[in-house]
Amino acid sequence: MEKQHDNPFQFSLSVILLPLLFVMALWLVFAYENHFGVRFSHLGIYPREWFGVKGILFSPFLHSDFQHLVNNSIALFILLPILRFFYREQTFVVLVFGILFSGLGTWLLGRPSYHIGASGLVYTLVSFIFFKGIFTKYYRLVALSFVIVLLYGGTVWYMFPEVDNSVSWEGHLSGFLTGLAFALVLKTPQFAKPIFYEWEKPDFNPEQDPFIRNFDEKGNFNPPPKPEETIKEYFNSSMKVIYEFLGGKK
Repeated sequence: MEKQHDNPFQFSLSVILLPLLFVMALWLVFAYENHFGVRFSHLGIYPREWFGVKGILFSPFLHSDFQHLVNNSIALFILLPILRFFYREQTFVVLVFGILFSGLGTWLLGRPSYHIGASGLVYTLVSFIFFKGIFTKYYRLVALSFVIVLLYGGTVWYMFPEVDNSVSWEGHLSGFLTGLAFALVLKTPQFAKPIFYEWEKPDFNPEQDPFIRNFDEKGNFNPPPKPEETIKEYFNSSMKVIYEFLGGKK
């Protein structure tokens, strides 16, 4: 059984609250639109127009219809707890900057139309969780990567044009590339292999190691000769000392 301080996976209430609050925000916006008969689509991303930049922040909270909202809500309910539980220290960066960078990519690459929805964030999470698990080589995270493939492997086709013109493939592609970039750049020291020996340290210099210096260029063990031992004289006097044995009493 792993000790608590050696286990990087610690459950907390935020694993539940994060997806709950985030998805609740999506539904509140959708409910407000339907209740008051208004549409906030004009707050979405409009590529390469300055008035469309604001959509980078607002577009993840806007959805075109009920099915669109349900699809993204289910994905976020699955992916956000995974992100928070397995990558606690990286959650804030992946979530916040994932929205910003995937939105920016959509703004740069997208067709001249309003792009809305949290799909860019969904693809960021899928990409990050998959690639980071592979890169860390930590057995639990590698297994998690394969689970992600089983759940969302089929969505990779929606990153390409002409597959479904009704979806923002540009947003999907931007999110996927954003997640890949995060997996490459963000460090996960909590999964680093523990160092037990000096030679495992990254700054290890074999030329300065006292044991390795005992080997010659051909690999033969050739330790330096041991220095001669010197016997110290603990008593030194010019005075003559005579010892007499008296024997025991009869």
